[in-house]
Amino acid sequence: MQEWLDTALGLLALPRYGLSTLFVVSFVSATLLPLGSEPALFGLVKLNPELFWPAVLVATAGNTLGGMLDWWLGYGAHRVVDRWGHSRAHVKAVEWLERLGPKACLLSWLPLVGDPLCAVAGWLRLPFWPCVGYMLVGKFMRYLVMTSALAHLFSGA
Repeated sequence: MQEWLDTALGLLALPRYGLSTLFVVSFVSATLLPLGSEPALFGLVKLNPELFWPAVLVATAGNTLGGMLDWWLGYGAHRVVDRWGHSRAHVKAVEWLERLGPKACLLSWLPLVGDPLCAVAGWLRLPFWPCVGYMLVGKFMRYLVMTSALAHLFSGA
């Protein structure tokens, strides 16, 4: 087992397989698992500054696809969640999300609430492709701003 793990980690090591690793980490971090992709993105860009734009785009793609998975999970979980769907906080949140519609997915970049927001958008059966578009914009802006800020902060300037 240890040999297999060492081999897997060797294949995913930065920078040789950096973009593929970044994609996987970004995808997984968009699910409800507690994992952040920003350190992987910043690490890759710090080691390979010429990969800034490809890395931001790969992280955005992976994180958006993870958000799409969250949407589908929420869509499929609609009946399960109905059993607790009458609490006051839940009703207010649903009203807010229904009022905003797919535009609420712009907030999918937020820590702690962003990924569940994608699932709730699916649960509410908000239109899939508009939600994906807003997720894409929100996640792209997060990666662009955070990576640019960190690169500037740690550039020694």
